[in-house]
Amino acid sequence: MSRYDAPMGPRINDRIRISPIRLIDQDGTVVGIVETDDARRRASELGLDLVEIAPDVRPPVCRIMDFGKYKYETAKKEKASKSRTKTSELKEVRLGRSMKIDPHDVEIRINQARRFLLEGHKVQIVQNFRGRELAHKSRGDARMEDIAQRLGDLGRVELAPRLNGKRLSMIISPDRTRIEAFKRKEASQQPATTGSAAVAPPADRAKESHEESPDRLPAASESGDPSPTTPRPAAASRPSEAMEATPSAASIPSESAHALMQ
Repeated sequence: MSRYDAPMGPRINDRIRISPIRLIDQDGTVVGIVETDDARRRASELGLDLVEIAPDVRPPVCRIMDFGKYKYETAKKEKASKSRTKTSELKEVRLGRSMKIDPHDVEIRINQARRFLLEGHKVQIVQNFRGRELAHKSRGDARMEDIAQRLGDLGRVELAPRLNGKRLSMIISPDRTRIEAFKRKEASQQPATTGSAAVAPPADRAKESHEESPDRLPAASESGDPSPTTPRPAAASRPSEAMEATPSAASIPSESAHALMQ
């Protein structure tokens, strides 16, 4: 289709060539069959547009309206309808290239599938076999059954596990009722989890520090030795202070000095 053949929307004003037309005024009232020039003159006097809304009938139906506002409201409605409509896709989750996959990696794949189910997508679980692993198909069936049980709170098995060559696949579709119940449960558990992480009050912390303080004392305090926490007399910080504390001969009275000399 070329750009000349592409639809350009409804015809308005001078692009309406057919006459007469069935006219609807700006208030939605059916005026009746009038000439196209007369309808254009009425729209021009109101500062509005004459828009052809039903071109396939005879005479065509036209309406007086603000065409710019009409296009804006139409685009807004289409955008809102697209946002409400969620397209469901088929997401594939592969469990490695063989049965030799670590359980931690399986857990990662399951969490990825849970995220897809919560978004409303279908999930295809694929288990590949290599070499002689195909002789032990029961191990693959057991793994698929375990995954279906672990995803049972969000979806249901739409297509049971089936083997196609060396690929064992299963499709799980989201269940809206189970998903809503899961979201309500998560929302109810979130405040409780936040409250359990509260910090202990200061009184409890002081009690714990008081209970732990005897353990910090060294063993020497139990044997009778002075505790390191016992205050000791302060020693003279400088030699001059020690000399001042000792009485000199000059400070003794003369009589006492004479008695001492005898």
